[in-house]
Amino acid sequence: MVHRRLEKVFVGMSGGVDSSVSAYLLKEQGYEVVGIHLKCWNKNGCDEKEARDARLVANKLEIPFYVFDMEKEYKERVVDYMIDSYRNGLTPNPDVMCNKEIKFGLFFEKALSMGADFIATGHYAKLVKEGKKNYIYIAKDANKDQSYFLWTLGEETLSKVIFPLGDMEKEEVRRIAKEAGLHVADKKDSQGICFIGQVTLQEFLNEYLENKEGDVLNVEGAVIGTHEGAHFYTIGQRHGLGVALNKPHYVVDKDIKANTVVLAEGDAHDLEKSEISMRDFRLSEGFSLPSKVFARVRYRQDLHEATLDKLGDSLILRFSQPVRFVAPGQSAVFYNEKGKLLGGGIIL
Repeated sequence: MVHRRLEKVFVGMSGGVDSSVSAYLLKEQGYEVVGIHLKCWNKNGCDEKEARDARLVANKLEIPFYVFDMEKEYKERVVDYMIDSYRNGLTPNPDVMCNKEIKFGLFFEKALSMGADFIATGHYAKLVKEGKKNYIYIAKDANKDQSYFLWTLGEETLSKVIFPLGDMEKEEVRRIAKEAGLHVADKKDSQGICFIGQVTLQEFLNEYLENKEGDVLNVEGAVIGTHEGAHFYTIGQRHGLGVALNKPHYVVDKDIKANTVVLAEGDAHDLEKSEISMRDFRLSEGFSLPSKVFARVRYRQDLHEATLDKLGDSLILRFSQPVRFVAPGQSAVFYNEKGKLLGGGIIL
């Protein structure tokens, strides 16, 4: 009798319920599952508890479990990238860089070199094969959808990736975890930037970027206060402005060289943009320009109808209706009317 070799899947297990259920489902589907915890740099050492939870789940599922130490690479490629971006006046998205460089970069490469046929993660995103190509779609659970963070992934990677939770709602994932006896079934989801620990973003950045007092301006150019460094602020920021005003104001602009921050009231047109350009972009194969798309310029933001075109070395998004809070350094990600991810880029 000839026995068919089971396809081997290395599952990235963070210690949370999503990746734990992903490992459980893949084992139930007949894959040879190997649990992998990625030890990444973090400020307060909280990863030890996450690694312990991941190991306990792997033991419960009776699957092999390993820890890949990627602290050095994570610090260099994700944390330093974020700090340098703020230093240069940008608002980066470290989750996009983590997926590109760590989860679907180093982890992906190491897993395949160790004999994996696929890697899997607990991302909420659909993966659909159309012809010979694989495409990402918005997840069934739109409130948990994480396709926004995956726009850098191309066919070479997607052909060897599995997203078990793409067609599931979060409540169903927790129910499966309970029924399977996984102790993380009711564990809270992580919030914010995972590696900065129990401090605010500005407190974290204060350790790496120097304070530099400058003027806070209104849209007419009048000085209305002072700040501790324009690099600490992001477009669209409302809280922590350090200026007492009668009405809610938002950061509408900042100038790193002049070290100024400009505030506008919430209904000001200065908060809106009708067109943005992008660098370091990626487009799905066979996607021609110009084209009508649906785009978002921040995670969890609504999709906005736009026209996507190329201008020189940049991509241009022209919105049908002005969009608020566009921050250079963030990702602009675009889809078709069916929720198919068509690509993305870094906002200039």
